[in-house]
Amino acid sequence: MNKQRIGAAAVLVALLAAGAWWWTQQSGTGRVEYRTAAITRGNLQATVAASGAVSPVSQVSVGTQVSGQIRDVLVDFNSEVKAGQLIAQIDPETFEYRVRSAQADVDAARAAVLTAQANALAAQTQVSRAQVDLDEARRDSDRKQSLADKQFIATSEADKARALVNTSMEAMKSVQAQVGVAQAQVKTAQANVAQREAALAQARIDLARTRITSPVNGIVIKRTIERGQTVASSLQAPELFVIAQNLSDMQVEAAIDESDVGRLQTGQKASFTVDAFPGQTFEGSIRQVRKAATNVANVVTYVAIVGFKNEGGKLLPGMTANVRVITDQRDKALKVPNAALRMRIEGVDAPAGARGQGKGRVYTLGADGKPQAVAVRIGVSDGSSTEVLEGGEGGPALAEGTEVITGIKTAATAKAGGSGPRPPF
Repeated sequence: MNKQRIGAAAVLVALLAAGAWWWTQQSGTGRVEYRTAAITRGNLQATVAASGAVSPVSQVSVGTQVSGQIRDVLVDFNSEVKAGQLIAQIDPETFEYRVRSAQADVDAARAAVLTAQANALAAQTQVSRAQVDLDEARRDSDRKQSLADKQFIATSEADKARALVNTSMEAMKSVQAQVGVAQAQVKTAQANVAQREAALAQARIDLARTRITSPVNGIVIKRTIERGQTVASSLQAPELFVIAQNLSDMQVEAAIDESDVGRLQTGQKASFTVDAFPGQTFEGSIRQVRKAATNVANVVTYVAIVGFKNEGGKLLPGMTANVRVITDQRDKALKVPNAALRMRIEGVDAPAGARGQGKGRVYTLGADGKPQAVAVRIGVSDGSSTEVLEGGEGGPALAEGTEVITGIKTAATAKAGGSGPRPPF
C-alpha cells in the first residue's frame, strides 16, 4: 500500500513539472499584441495652465508718517470711503504742544530781529555823530594851520589839531564797522526767524498728519489697527489700511512656468475657475506678462496678469484661481494621440523624416500584422492629442480613421486579463 502511494506521488510530481515547463514555454513564445487608437479630426486648443490669486487692479496701502496712539478708528472692513475722508485719528495732543512751542520760538526770533534793527539804528546814529566830530576837527585844524602860518599861534597847536582830525577819522571807521556788525546781526536774526518759521510749518504738518485720510475712492479690504493701539513710524511707514480702488475691474496674477512663458502674448484669451464657485468658468484676457522672474526652490516662474470684469462683485481679493490660457487653436485638425507619438518599438527603424524640430513618428500595423514606422510633421498639442500637419513618409499615408499603435500588451498581459491559454490540468 505504501509503495502504491509513493508511486502515485511521484507521478503527480512529474505531471506538475511537465505542466510548469509547458506554461513557461507558452509565456515565452506568446504573440505580442498592440493597443491601437484611430486618428480623428476635430478642434484642437493649445493651452497653458497656471494658478494665481485674484487681486484688485489698483489698491493703496495707507500708512502713517508720525508715531502715536490711535485715538479713533472711523472705518471698518468693507467700508466705502471717499478721497480725503477721515478714516483714523492719532492723538494730536503732543503735536499741538509742539506747534505752540514752535510758534513761541518764532515770536522770540521776530523780537530778536527788532532788537537787532534797533542796535543797527543806534550804530547809524553813532556814525552821524562821528561824522560831525570829524568835520569839526577838520575845520579847527584848518583855522589853526592858518594862524600858525601867520605865526599868531604856536606850530604845536596846529599839530594837535591835525592829530585830532586823524583820531576822528579812526573813530569814524570804528563806528562804521559797528554799523556793519549791527546789520549782520539783523540778517542773522531774520534768518533765525525763517528757520523758526520752517520748524513751525513742520510742526503743523506733523499735526495734520495725525489725521489719517483716504487717498482714493474705494473700499477698505484690510484694517490692521484698533483704538488705543500705538503705532511707530520709523524707516518704513506702518500699514494701517488697504483700500481697493475698484472691485469691479480685477485681475489674476498667475505664475507661469518658464517653459511656457514664451507662448504667451498680450491679448490672448484666458479662462479660470475658483473653488468658491465650482463648475463656473470666468473669462478674461492677458493684459501683461511681467519680465521679472521669481525663483523658488530652483523653479523659475513669471507673472502674467489676467484681467477680467468682476460683475456683481462675486470674486473677492485673495481667491485662488486656476488659469487656462489658449495660446493656439485649430479647427477640424487631424489629431493623433500623444501616446502614439511617445511609442517606441525595438527593431523597427525610424524614417529619416522623423528627426528634427516639429517632427515625430507613429507606428501602424501592416498587412502582415507587423508594426511599421511612419514619419509625421506635427503642430500644436493640447496635452492629450497633437495636430498632424503631414504624414506618410516611410509608410502608408495617414488620414482620419487610420489606426496607430499606442501601447503593447504581451501574452502574459492577456493571461492577466483572463484570456490567455490554460494548462491541460
